[in-house]
Amino acid sequence: MNKKETFDLIVIGSGAAGIISSIVAARNGKSVLLLEKLSQIASKLKATGGGRCNLTNTLSNEDFMARFGRDGRFMQDALKDFDHKDLVSFFNAIGVDTHAPDGFRIFPTSHSSVTIITALEKEMQRLGITVICKQKVEEISLIDASIASVTTQTHTYWTTNLILATGGLGYPVLGAEGDGHTMATSIGHKVTDLHPAMMPLKTKETWVANCRADTIAKVTLKVDIKKHKKLRAKGDLIFTKTGVRGPVILDFAREVTPLLEKYGEVPLLLNLTKGMNEEEISQHIKRAFMQNPHAEIVEVVTSLLPLALSEEICKLAGVNPHATNKEFQGEKKVKLIQLLTWTPLTISGHDGFKLAMITRGGIHLKEIDPKTMQSKLIKGLYFCGEIMNLDGPCGGYNLQWSFASGNLAGKLL
Repeated sequence: MNKKETFDLIVIGSGAAGIISSIVAARNGKSVLLLEKLSQIASKLKATGGGRCNLTNTLSNEDFMARFGRDGRFMQDALKDFDHKDLVSFFNAIGVDTHAPDGFRIFPTSHSSVTIITALEKEMQRLGITVICKQKVEEISLIDASIASVTTQTHTYWTTNLILATGGLGYPVLGAEGDGHTMATSIGHKVTDLHPAMMPLKTKETWVANCRADTIAKVTLKVDIKKHKKLRAKGDLIFTKTGVRGPVILDFAREVTPLLEKYGEVPLLLNLTKGMNEEEISQHIKRAFMQNPHAEIVEVVTSLLPLALSEEICKLAGVNPHATNKEFQGEKKVKLIQLLTWTPLTISGHDGFKLAMITRGGIHLKEIDPKTMQSKLIKGLYFCGEIMNLDGPCGGYNLQWSFASGNLAGKLL
């Protein structure tokens, strides 16, 4: 065995989780090899937040975990050891200034992921971490249920500690293939069902294509399936040529894509009027006509919604947009008010992992020790980042989790 090919730790994957785990281990005196199958490191990190790199946010750990749902408390130990304040301090120490311009999302002051990646590369060079690109791992070898070596297409590297930080299936053009899941299952781990998340969604209705010019603020949406009626979200929405996108859709997609696979279609109800109920909308319309008795219906509705969307809602209600108040009575009035309160929309599909920023699903959390990120099945095997069955919404959640879990895994406790 060649000693030059033996390391205290081998990390597979050079995203946020893999890089920080390498740095933490090297700072603790470990010899570290970081393997990346692409020609350069941190490809997905470079694209994060449209290249602006929303690192984390200012929520307390309790509130942060709550946004991940019922499995969020799995992060408790990782966040206790490395929360958003620790992450900011970490980057400040390696020369990256950060700020929170909206008081919530934290960015590098440069608003460029290149700043982040350059600083991380310099720190890895300073620590003497061996980084080898264009090395795809093909096999993990064990001895007595303990990590022994990894084999790429050209070499075998020996180690007793291995971190899988390969991410999920989102953004395949940036190298995501789910190969980390394949590696894990080949040595006995279980992977949950995998679904694309944080992505635009397609709708059955075609009228959305006529409403593309505007962002609709503070939209509330909910799943119109009795068994899943508790699923709801709130935020800004944008209509597209084929469906919907915007922050609320990116966040809610993680709930919708599994239902799409189960039901084929997912009916939603959207409140597009900033939470107004039927009575409030009715009174609003009444006041508008009192102020201008000769107004057309569409003029009144545009006091609530953009013109194009107002016209489409009128059509859905069977109301002539150019009718006046005298012509706007009875069932059609009731129908319009109902549609302005809750507009139905049917999610019919998506573009798969091609446009998914993250993956819902991954390595079963029950098989991972949350205090160390070490496998409960295999000694010396650790997981961090998106490869695990834990995902959160937009706003720095998933990147903070990657850094926090990578920090904990890199300690090799």
